[in-house]
Amino acid sequence: MKHTVSAGLLLWTLAFLPQAWAAGGAHFVDDSETETPGTCHLETWVATFFQADGILNAAPACTTRRIPWLEIGAAYEHYWGSVNAPVFGPAMKVNFRSETTGLGIGLGLNSGVDLGTGELAFAMPVLLATLPINDKVRFNANAGWNYLAAAETPNALFYGAQFEIDVGGNVQLMVESFGRAPGFPGIQMGLRFTPNNGPIDFDLLVANYFDPGTTRFVTFGVTVRY
Repeated sequence: MKHTVSAGLLLWTLAFLPQAWAAGGAHFVDDSETETPGTCHLETWVATFFQADGILNAAPACTTRRIPWLEIGAAYEHYWGSVNAPVFGPAMKVNFRSETTGLGIGLGLNSGVDLGTGELAFAMPVLLATLPINDKVRFNANAGWNYLAAAETPNALFYGAQFEIDVGGNVQLMVESFGRAPGFPGIQMGLRFTPNNGPIDFDLLVANYFDPGTTRFVTFGVTVRY
């Protein structure tokens, strides 16, 4: 159960990244791009671990037309099972170079406080890179420092890589790997459905974390842009 808790805490740490509509949602790996200028979004998702732990997330974020390279948001998450704690914190993303230039580069910054204790639960700056391979496929890579108060190793390197593939019919396929070093790696894959390429995304994801218990979890998410 200890490793189950560690996997859950890792998940909510990464979930505070402010994410654009393409990577976004409950993905571990983020892209370099901010939300469309003049647009806000609300990301909601629920992750259920096979060991009965769970996480509920709600995260709004906005990008203004005046500052199109900056996305500002926040996130609230609640955990149940072996961990019962509400966590809230700010999040932002800065885009230094658009992916339209051939290589997108950005920086994600986020942190969270345990509302029960008032103590810092996590903090994370992460470098974001996006490489458009063609009009159907793009590759995202992340690397940064991850502080997680509840982990056996509070300070660790976070790393991750992701492929996003447009398979047609308003559906995207996502495959990603991620981890903390020192620590155990994990993989996640899933589908995103965006009806009529409109303002709402539906995500269904399955992940496996390669700790000694090979922790598995399923995530369902909905993102609304407005």
